[in-house]
Amino acid sequence: MSSHDDDASNPLQSRAMVELTRCVRFCLNRIPAPESGKFNTFSAWPAMSGLGRYYELLVTCRGEPDPQTGYFLNIKAIDTAVRQHVLPYLQTIVAPGEDPSQVPMGKLMQRIITLLQQPLNASVIRVRLALTPFYQLQIRSCDMDHVILRQQYEFAAAHRLHVPELSDEENRKIFGKCNNPSGHGHNYQVEVAVKCPIDNNGHIATVNKIDQLVDNEIMERLDHKHLNEDVDAFANLNPSVENIAKVIYDWLVVAMDKENLKLEVVSVWETGKTRCTYPAGVLS
Repeated sequence: MSSHDDDASNPLQSRAMVELTRCVRFCLNRIPAPESGKFNTFSAWPAMSGLGRYYELLVTCRGEPDPQTGYFLNIKAIDTAVRQHVLPYLQTIVAPGEDPSQVPMGKLMQRIITLLQQPLNASVIRVRLALTPFYQLQIRSCDMDHVILRQQYEFAAAHRLHVPELSDEENRKIFGKCNNPSGHGHNYQVEVAVKCPIDNNGHIATVNKIDQLVDNEIMERLDHKHLNEDVDAFANLNPSVENIAKVIYDWLVVAMDKENLKLEVVSVWETGKTRCTYPAGVLS
């Protein structure tokens, strides 16, 4: 266990601690583009050149703010550490003659967090690499033998929120339009966070493997279904977003376990403004 986690386990010390997360956006090409000014680091720097690769790296550090400045760590230090230490490493992976599709991603994540520790005074507790808007990898300093793989999915389904034990008036009062007798629909988004062991060669489970498990266990059961009418799990269970998240987790955790994968959490978005994560308090 790292010193960060020892500190966090002490309630008196952890009250003074903060976690600071910085998102660094950057683009890479097989041959580095000529260096340009940092005119738009909000979008990405290095900036996009032609048909390049876009990534985001979220770096989370833990420490105690200075009582005078209020700063724990200057965010410019995180930007500099990523661009001076991580980007050159990633550039070698996408260089001509290399095949980025065969990179051992567990080893890559271990290398990224290790490269950042020295320039950031060993304060890094986790890093998350966004490879697409829907696919991310995370590694934590307290567990360098696993990577958390996050992937998102979408399914369309209808449901009606209704509790038979309550009167029609009570149901309408609690659920409003969601109690419409004919039901209503959503495009649900689902994110699974899977704890993947890093093997001796530095590899983790491929996202294709996770996709197949989710397709078999979740999409085949829920996509384009009326949850109340077509899905046995909701025959006597109100299909709220809370219950949907738990049902998906219960289905998927068994399939993941058979593949030596640990399902950490499932998050379900019923709308862009409403999300439920089950179980609670497992990951940050």
